[in-house]
Amino acid sequence: MSQRLEVVNATRPPPVWAALRNEAYAAAKTESSLASLLAAVILNHDSLGDSLSYQLARKLGDQEFPAMSLRDICEEAYEADPGLVAMAEDDLKAVFERDPACKGYVQPFLFFKGFLALQTHRVAHWLFGEGRETLAFYLQSRSSELFQVDINPATRIGRGVFVDHGTGIVIGETAVIGDDVSMLQGVTLGGTGAERGDRHPKIGKGVLLGAGAKVLGNIVIGDYAKIASGSVVLKPVPAGCTAAGVPARLVNCPTCEEPAKSMDHTLADAVYDYVI
Repeated sequence: MSQRLEVVNATRPPPVWAALRNEAYAAAKTESSLASLLAAVILNHDSLGDSLSYQLARKLGDQEFPAMSLRDICEEAYEADPGLVAMAEDDLKAVFERDPACKGYVQPFLFFKGFLALQTHRVAHWLFGEGRETLAFYLQSRSSELFQVDINPATRIGRGVFVDHGTGIVIGETAVIGDDVSMLQGVTLGGTGAERGDRHPKIGKGVLLGAGAKVLGNIVIGDYAKIASGSVVLKPVPAGCTAAGVPARLVNCPTCEEPAKSMDHTLADAVYDYVI
């Protein structure tokens, strides 16, 4: 294999794309049985956007919608809105920085369905904004089938978001998720009935949503709040607070400074008798 390692300034970590290529090159030399896959998905491309469009198309394509056609759609989205690739880069960094099981960038880029489902949603959301709703819902359906992550294409999601494991996540149409949020498997951001209109949660910056957390209704979860695993939240949670239980109660205010980045799921000893 004649691929060249990226040259970077030794005083700082390489950019995400350079690091991803370097890891792929090293992995291809170590594991020859995966060399063709690594070349096709990463090493044969000149940019993160090109590589990501190939990877999503490879995963999502089927007999009804061939991979080459899906790749064209992804490339069209990335060309029209380069911010989508920048957000994907921040998402990839978030996985590497917050998941202790993650050994580098190749691992989530190739194998982590939470990351891949989020990038599928970003393309679907762009399509939705362009009025191409049927195709947007097609991508939602494929993501649900393949990754067990069901995100309505109208949902607005910020950058640097970490979707850990992904299985069983459901996010409704009018939900909004801020930057630097982390969520684990089984999270639901849903409504409370059959009403239409703005009916889903608004998740602030840096919020940590624990495994199996259910946040229901048009309520605000403040910046840097923490929702404990298995909790059911039906009322707003102030910024910097932790909510736990069924129904959820505030258990400490403030919580740690950036729970989504520290991934600290522990609870304080003191429990305030305040049902939210």
